[in-house]
Amino acid sequence: MIKNEKIKASEVLLTGLDGEELGIVPTVEALAMARKLKVDLVCTSLLSSPPPCQLIGAAAVRESMQQARKQERPAKVKEIRLTPNIEDHDLDTKRQQAERVLKGGDSVQFVIRLQGKSDGERAKKLLEELLTGLKPVGRKQTGIQLSGKQAAVQVDPL
Repeated sequence: MIKNEKIKASEVLLTGLDGEELGIVPTVEALAMARKLKVDLVCTSLLSSPPPCQLIGAAAVRESMQQARKQERPAKVKEIRLTPNIEDHDLDTKRQQAERVLKGGDSVQFVIRLQGKSDGERAKKLLEELLTGLKPVGRKQTGIQLSGKQAAVQVDPL
């Protein structure tokens, strides 16, 4: 992203703070306008002539760069393993861990290893409890899957 004095074009197609078109303006005049308003002059594309530029506040520039970075990288699936006999405090810790991962933009897959026949129902209840606790930050992608020796569910960020 090119901004302020690094813009080498003699004139730019300027857009104001509120998105209003200000037309083709000499770069020197656009920089003076940016300094007067205490914002940055940011070049949005170098492919056209004159290059389109925008008056943007510093916080907005940082925020848009962070959004672009988040969209660039693909979401990962983090696996969190549990047992059916988990204590309440440990379950809370796992829920908080999953919350952090979901807020970071990645998906979470809960996997519960089953030992006996009665563990299936207990595992299903645990997963449902986790899903209700994580409703504000994520939604389930798949239903609760009971297969052989494990129960699993995947939660995607909102």
